Amino acid sequence: MTVQLHDSLKEAEKKKAMPEVIAYHRIDGPGSSLDLSEFQQAFWKLPRIPEQDDPAVKWTCSLPRTVGITIDTGTRVEAHPFDPGRIGIKSVEYKTEVSASPGEVIPVKENWLLKILEIFDLSGVMFVLKNLKEGLHSSGLGGSSAAATGVCILANELAGQPFSKIQLIALASRIEQDFGVSLTGTQEQSNVLFGGVTDYVWFPWGIPGRPGTGYGSSMRFELITPQDYSKLEERMAIFHSGHPRLSTEVNIAWRNALRAEDGYKHHFKKIEVAYRFREGLRLQKWSHVLDSMVKYREIRTKLCRDYMEGSMDLLERAESHNCTAFPLGAGGGGGVLLFSPDPGYLESLRGDLQGIYREIPFKIRSKGYEINNSL
Repeated sequence: MTVQLHDSLKEAEKKKAMPEVIAYHRIDGPGSSLDLSEFQQAFWKLPRIPEQDDPAVKWTCSLPRTVGITIDTGTRVEAHPFDPGRIGIKSVEYKTEVSASPGEVIPVKENWLLKILEIFDLSGVMFVLKNLKEGLHSSGLGGSSAAATGVCILANELAGQPFSKIQLIALASRIEQDFGVSLTGTQEQSNVLFGGVTDYVWFPWGIPGRPGTGYGSSMRFELITPQDYSKLEERMAIFHSGHPRLSTEVNIAWRNALRAEDGYKHHFKKIEVAYRFREGLRLQKWSHVLDSMVKYREIRTKLCRDYMEGSMDLLERAESHNCTAFPLGAGGGGGVLLFSPDPGYLESLRGDLQGIYREIPFKIRSKGYEINNSL
């Protein structure tokens, strides 16, 4: 049954209370790319899930996992009234706009977000997207996934919440992947739905013994509570390399390597490193965090040297200040995470980079999205 939104959105417009969702970005780290469906499936095997376990959840150490760290950059998605028989998507940053009649959205890359509105059987609405901070295109912060997930959340809200969080994760992920926007897994989408500093253990076919789960499911563990966010923030910085990213090419290279014997062995080593990263954050053993970043970056570079394209100067500068650098997302330029166990070394590095590279300031957030002005 079509949800006609034109009239109610006109009323909201008069009150200057347009329904909106803010979908926040994430910092990834060791474990990123293990959320891609091929990697989830390649390394997953049926675990014995204990009824009780210690905070280290050691039974998960051989399963694919990713840690997401929610930050306060992201995308605002607003619903505006539109022709009663039409739906539309407008991006302020990319200066694009597409529209169609419901039931006539052609499944091409340009219509990937428009298709979501059609899936929810909405009409008479235009979604307008705008980044919270300018100039963050392709920065490795999960921008396209945040946009898709934000559109899914707002469409779900306007349609009366027919889908669960896990279903929204699956929908956003598959739309982005299947429409050829980028190669994606479920980490960025999960980060928007759940937020915080969260460890995701992936279950590509659903969690055993738990009905109602499926693609997009994960067991989630909070690693750092909000009162300790500042301890992590003072040890991290994000700078933009100034180079365009080659994320799709890098992801394809990693995926191809997974199908070769040597590549498979290298990829498999990432699971142990990701668990060490998880435990370093949980126990606030900052030297373990740095060590896991270094080892994960080295494995990725062996699998695809283009991963470090555009980031080598930042890495060399970081190492000269007893810090390390970790390209975000699939690498190939874009945003680069800088880390040091000692905040003083990071401040020294920050001073060296001023005027050369653009810093992307951030704060860690406990939630991945906000809904405002529900109808």
